[in-house]
Amino acid sequence: MTARRLAATLLAAGLALAPPALAQEGPFSAGSQAESWGLSGEETARFEARVVDVLCELTADCPADCGAGRRQLGLLRAADGVLVLAAKNGQPLFTGAGLDLLPFCGRTVEVDGLMVGDPDLAPARVFQVQLIRPAGADGFVKADRWTQAWQERYPDLAAAPGPWFRKDPRVGALVARDGWLGLGLETDARFLEEWFP
Repeated sequence: MTARRLAATLLAAGLALAPPALAQEGPFSAGSQAESWGLSGEETARFEARVVDVLCELTADCPADCGAGRRQLGLLRAADGVLVLAAKNGQPLFTGAGLDLLPFCGRTVEVDGLMVGDPDLAPARVFQVQLIRPAGADGFVKADRWTQAWQERYPDLAAAPGPWFRKDPRVGALVARDGWLGLGLETDARFLEEWFP
């Protein structure tokens, strides 16, 4: 075993044995029902915000319907005007919150979830939406639409064994173009040669 692989193995073992982090209380934690994921810098947060197209907010390039699912969506928080990046939904998958937020484009909602990242770098933190509802509505709904929408889009692939990302043709096209690391096919080749001789 090479020194690099040994170091990577020891680091992974150390992380696995580390005590789980606890969700912290922050300025928007009051009334939050969010479930902790044990992430570093995790903080429960419940607030009202307007669902916005992030690129539109930053550049004034504003297509109809928040880009119709082709743009990163964010939350313009009502309490302080901060643009919160909604990077994740409530599913334990590598999926974003776009499908859950898109029906509310331009509308005010109440969201509940986790702010994640270093609290000292507050503007650089991201939000994991677990629950969402129109402002003033009675009940929250879970932010978990991604899997159902993917299965409806790719019913034949959904029935096949294996995780979605190994079967998704969009992921396959990106890997074919940019490599597994996303840094190009030549970088992938060097990485595989160095780490898996």
